[in-house]
Amino acid sequence: MAHVQLKSVPSTQILLVVDDRQENLVAMQALLEEGDWQLRCVDSGESALQCMLEEDVGLVLLDVQMPHMDGFEVARLMRGNPRTRYTPIIFVSAIAQTQDSVIKGYATGAVDFMLKPFDSSVLRHKIHALLEHERNRSELLQLTQQLDTARAFNASVLDNAAEGIMVVGEDGRINFANPAMARMLEGSISDLEGSEMLSYLVSPQVTSDWRLSEFYLQWRRGEAYRLHDANLRTLNGGQVPVALSCSPLPRLQHAMVVMALDMSVVRHLHQQLESQAITDALTGLLNRRGFYQALESALSRIERSGQRMAVLYLDLDGFKRINDSLGHDVGDRLLKLVGEQLKASLRPYDSLARIGGDEFTALLDSLEHPEDAARIAEKLIEQVSVRHNLDGIEVTLGASVGIACFPECGQTVEGLLRAADMAMYEAKRTGRQQYRFFSQEMNGRARSRLMLEESLRNAIENDDFVLVYQPQIYLESGRLRGFEALLRWQHRVAGTVAPGVFIPLLEETRLINRLGGWIFKAGIEKCQQLSQQFGNELVLSLNVSPVQFGMPQLVDDLRRVLEEHQLNPRQLEVEVTESALMQDLETSQEQLRQLRKLGVRIAIDDFGTGYSSLAYLRHFELDTLKIDRLFISNMLDSPRDAAVVSTIIDLGRNLGLEVIAEGVETMAQRDWLAAHNCAIMQGFLVAPGLNAEHIKTFPAQLDWHNLPLRNEKPAG
Repeated sequence: MAHVQLKSVPSTQILLVVDDRQENLVAMQALLEEGDWQLRCVDSGESALQCMLEEDVGLVLLDVQMPHMDGFEVARLMRGNPRTRYTPIIFVSAIAQTQDSVIKGYATGAVDFMLKPFDSSVLRHKIHALLEHERNRSELLQLTQQLDTARAFNASVLDNAAEGIMVVGEDGRINFANPAMARMLEGSISDLEGSEMLSYLVSPQVTSDWRLSEFYLQWRRGEAYRLHDANLRTLNGGQVPVALSCSPLPRLQHAMVVMALDMSVVRHLHQQLESQAITDALTGLLNRRGFYQALESALSRIERSGQRMAVLYLDLDGFKRINDSLGHDVGDRLLKLVGEQLKASLRPYDSLARIGGDEFTALLDSLEHPEDAARIAEKLIEQVSVRHNLDGIEVTLGASVGIACFPECGQTVEGLLRAADMAMYEAKRTGRQQYRFFSQEMNGRARSRLMLEESLRNAIENDDFVLVYQPQIYLESGRLRGFEALLRWQHRVAGTVAPGVFIPLLEETRLINRLGGWIFKAGIEKCQQLSQQFGNELVLSLNVSPVQFGMPQLVDDLRRVLEEHQLNPRQLEVEVTESALMQDLETSQEQLRQLRKLGVRIAIDDFGTGYSSLAYLRHFELDTLKIDRLFISNMLDSPRDAAVVSTIIDLGRNLGLEVIAEGVETMAQRDWLAAHNCAIMQGFLVAPGLNAEHIKTFPAQLDWHNLPLRNEKPAG
């Protein structure tokens, strides 16, 4: 509300004397110059009017008879001007007083009529009285104007305020409501005035007795009362969320002012933010946080009802290959399509979420038997495992599903999700595109895995890893080509741990990154020593895991170690698995280009077991193909495997690449490979991984006819 400030009236007012005779002005000035006013003297009506336009005159002593413009005319013009309409006038005249002149004087607005000569004391008394009266009138006029301005301002504020404002009397009835309050409650001001304020309050629920309500009790204590989360009923039967603030007015008014802030937009925005926080932006399904909330809510409800439920953890098989080869836009569209298919396959009250990448989770509520979850899992796999058409491009996916039932597999959010996740990995391990239930056996394997992971960390800290070196031999001459460095772990309690056990875990936990630098340094240092024994044409092969191959500093790390030991880069061969190359074709090509620029050799390990090997081979600059040991072990009994091996040998020869057969264990395998022009072999037939002592006695050239017979197969 506006605060009224009075504009002060000057304490010394102006007294104007008007007379056409100079001697009269001199006499009046002598008579009146001593007083609590400012004296102004003019000799004509025109000058008097000009003076009153320029200054605020409090009283005019006006002569009647003046040339050009007499006193009556001056008075008439003063009363016609708003500025001087109420300025007091005393006519002072030397003419004989007649009734007509007095009446005419009063008619033109004079407050008194004095004849010359006059009693000076009487005149001064009248002047004092009239100036005081004028001062009071001016102050009252200014106060009235300022009050009118304040009233208009306050009314404008109330009418245009965005907040609803009510004045509620001590009886609980609305005495005043502004337009915003009427609009908020979808009615008119007259509808609200006189009605009970509590009749509009829906929540929080309060007593219907006004004198027992917090509004009244707080008002009685002279304190403000606020409700931040309330709902008001509109006159049309709807509801509007509001924040209410109630403050007592001065006691004499016996009322309170209630302000209502419409929270509809804020509540809607809050709901939107809440929805976005639990929703996956790509698919519109729940995200990880949303699924956690749904599962928590279901657990709290189901514990009371005793019903069963299950959590499904679904991972897409083959999505990464499609995403990498066709691009992320196609991958995103495929994820949206899969999300729609999965949602259509579930019941309306089941919850579905995308919790990251190509992983989805589902909460199956109110199950009668665990078999019901299996049937739904089969349906989901069937829905996903079809040929999808995206703008003319046909792609095929699969799905692996893990199932964890409540309460057998877990009774918390984390426990159920962990169990379902482990069951999903079991489904992948046993062949993909199928489902598996969580079991205690899987839980035991998970604990073993955690213990093994901790042992791996300790082994890295304690330098328990060693490198052994398996020879690579030219089949035709028996000459030594070089060695492949193999990582081995001698557990301090359990003994030798198979590489197939610990190496996948090193890569999965990314602990391989902590060993990578040591492997490079130890291997290259050993190669430098072996070169003194076998010559500078010796080649050392070092395996680079998919995790290491994806690291941007790989080439710099290798360059630094090569320069430190002054090793010819052509003596180092970097082995990369086919699957590592296929993770990101563009990045792989750039990484291989940098390695070739460094001068090292590049070999594809386990060739033939990956994706569309022959089709993608032309993308990479390579030196060597290594045939996977599975093909070698079966080629004498399987025409298909023999055909694969023969094809790889011919392909390598035609592309100018060296071909190395891994895992050769018998002379029959060696003879078959020699007959099909395979250049190089390595395997248990020649030697397992050799330590430093055994390498010292290894020959630079073998006599195939005098090889020692090996009856034992090395571990790993």
